[in-house]
Amino acid sequence: MDIDFNKNEDYNKLKVTELKTRLLKVYKGGGEKRIEKLHAKGKMTARERITYLLDSNKKSIEIAAFAGDGMYAEHGGCPSGGVVIKIGYIKGKQCIVVANDATVKAGAWFPITGKKNLRAQEIAIENRLPIIYLVDSAGVYLPMQDEIFPDKEHFGRIFRNNAIMSSMGITQISAIMGSCVAGGAYLPIMSDEAMIVDKTGSIFLAGSYLVKAAIGESIDNETLGGATTHCEISGVTDYKAKDDKDALDRIKNTIAKIGEFEKAGYNKIKAKQPRENPEEIYGILPKERHDQYNMHEIIKRLVDDSEFDEYKADYGKTLITGYARIEGWAVGIVANQRKVVKNAKGEMQFGGVIYSDSADKATRFIANCNQKKIPLVFLQDVTGFMVGSKSEHGGIIKDGAKMVNAVSNSIVPKFTIIIGNSYGAGNYAMCGKAYDPRLICAWPSAEL
Repeated sequence: MDIDFNKNEDYNKLKVTELKTRLLKVYKGGGEKRIEKLHAKGKMTARERITYLLDSNKKSIEIAAFAGDGMYAEHGGCPSGGVVIKIGYIKGKQCIVVANDATVKAGAWFPITGKKNLRAQEIAIENRLPIIYLVDSAGVYLPMQDEIFPDKEHFGRIFRNNAIMSSMGITQISAIMGSCVAGGAYLPIMSDEAMIVDKTGSIFLAGSYLVKAAIGESIDNETLGGATTHCEISGVTDYKAKDDKDALDRIKNTIAKIGEFEKAGYNKIKAKQPRENPEEIYGILPKERHDQYNMHEIIKRLVDDSEFDEYKADYGKTLITGYARIEGWAVGIVANQRKVVKNAKGEMQFGGVIYSDSADKATRFIANCNQKKIPLVFLQDVTGFMVGSKSEHGGIIKDGAKMVNAVSNSIVPKFTIIIGNSYGAGNYAMCGKAYDPRLICAWPSAEL
């Protein structure tokens, strides 16, 4: 190992440590005092509920943990967007779970909360995953309601998605584990099944204070919209649970009885660990963004058995394309090469830049993967397309447009990892967020 490797390793491990430190703060939601207040009511936190619900011996992944980070400071902040979302397994079946964090403004919906919920529904729709809603929310955060209600991708879109998922046969199960107020009351009731926790769960269009002010009726919240009311009188909810764990156990039992989901239809074999040590990525990835590195070395540490069958290895070398397996799944990889290369004419080409030949190669490769029904993985470290008279005369705009067109019309699942730079039209060609990757992840080294 050389001294640069050790410096890079120390720097990148420090970035990961900083990330984990920030995550620990996010995990506390609204803070220890509010967590204690929930526990005093006999309630679990959003994260505790999800942990109890998911199979502990299976992998899970949290979605958008940093949503809301640094936002709404004038309103006291909104850690994790006030909602926790995880993809994991329940009784061996992969699901996505959405849980309001009642320690953050009593689970009230900020604009980012709605955006994050819509993303969860989008993932469920694209991947046909059952979705579980653990509802504990005071409703829309009223000081910001003008940014939550009116537009197409705002609050109302969630209920539209509820209906669309129902028509698609995607299972939706809700547990009302705290407040469920106003427009938010439609979400759990538009699910296939809805349960409510006795004494702590309540659901109504207007709470007791608003009812008193509006029509003069005096009534407490439990009588107005508690578990007994909705399980025995209105019929709005399907099951009454005695506490949080009872509700979560019922969800587990329901999921366990669901029939086999539609098969993905993509090739998978037994997974193998990479032969090259993934931990070495810390030392390979440069501390300085302008330094070069060989993306092949990253790929070999990500793919099964470190096997990579490269496509057009000697053509368009600023983009690396080829076939591999990840966790046993066959994938096609499109990655930016971050070191200077030479083309067949002996001309130097800058790393991280897309040239006409590399765009042409990627376009063909993406089409091939769609023909073969092989999912695509994009590894981004891109500064954009090459500029200058030579590139313009060579038709860089035409070739770049073809690549963007191929990404846009790709029908196989796409996954994007932003390793370093992600700038301008390079972001588009390498399947940025606007091009509907199933999941998009950013490493601590990423710069957008």
